[in-house]
Amino acid sequence: MIKSESQLDAFLEMLSAERGAAANTLHAYRRDLDEFLNMVNSRGGDDLSAGDSDITAFLEEMAVRGLAASTRARKLSALRQFFRFLYAEGIRSDNPAAAIDSPKPVRRLPRLLSIDDVEALLNCAQQRAGAAQAGRRLKALRLHCLMEVLYASGLRVSELVSLRRAAVASGERVIMVCGKGGRERLVPLTRKACDAHAAYAQEVVLAGGRDATSRWLFPSRARQGHLTRQRFTQELKGLALAAGLDARGVSPHVLRHAFASHLLERGADLRSVQQLLGHADISTTQIYTHVLEQRLRTLVHQHHPLARRDKA
Repeated sequence: MIKSESQLDAFLEMLSAERGAAANTLHAYRRDLDEFLNMVNSRGGDDLSAGDSDITAFLEEMAVRGLAASTRARKLSALRQFFRFLYAEGIRSDNPAAAIDSPKPVRRLPRLLSIDDVEALLNCAQQRAGAAQAGRRLKALRLHCLMEVLYASGLRVSELVSLRRAAVASGERVIMVCGKGGRERLVPLTRKACDAHAAYAQEVVLAGGRDATSRWLFPSRARQGHLTRQRFTQELKGLALAAGLDARGVSPHVLRHAFASHLLERGADLRSVQQLLGHADISTTQIYTHVLEQRLRTLVHQHHPLARRDKA
């Protein structure tokens, strides 16, 4: 039993009220902090007595269990903020996590799909929607709409499945997205995405029932009231198999990466891509600079006069 449950609840309440933390973020903080505090309790301590040695031992245990450096760094970040909160509230006189260095993650380039791969997915979704019989038509149209909107906008999967019906205004080629920290942004849609949405929305109305009056764009019987991330991922992997792709390399997050990389390949600037993706810090977007570097190298090889002389 965690001795500091009330303090943990107060910390999470502060994150929600003052920082606008999303439900998924709060759940992740609670999971990480519960894990640490349970370990400290098992050693006879609590959040008031925990020191830097306890935090170091916790991170070492996570490493032994095979958790990635990025995951351990996230857990340490949660601990830093929790103890900073206790310090600010006068509950502790120090922050034992402040001086501990974060595990250094190996920054891997995101897995990418080619433009041809994405077109194969979209074409397959469109064909299945067109061929679906009455009982399966709504589900097929929903998947086609999800695919077109995702690739047109680069939304996070949590943003996509939790879109409200009002986010897509009739006749408008933009959607209003509520992202991390409650930050809102306008994201443009392609004509194909708008057409896919219109076909799906019409089918929802024709099908009737409570889905037709739901506030969610992609309603379901799940507890949240809308399609879950897990269910969409399952449907996406099934679509990948039908399109002849390796389903292991296809996920909503991979399509988000494809959106960003393909824009940069076609000449978009990094700042615009940052705004479309909803990144608060451009350093997060800079993982895509490998695309810009490749494009610049190609530009030099094709157009620099000395490069032409080298070919001769």
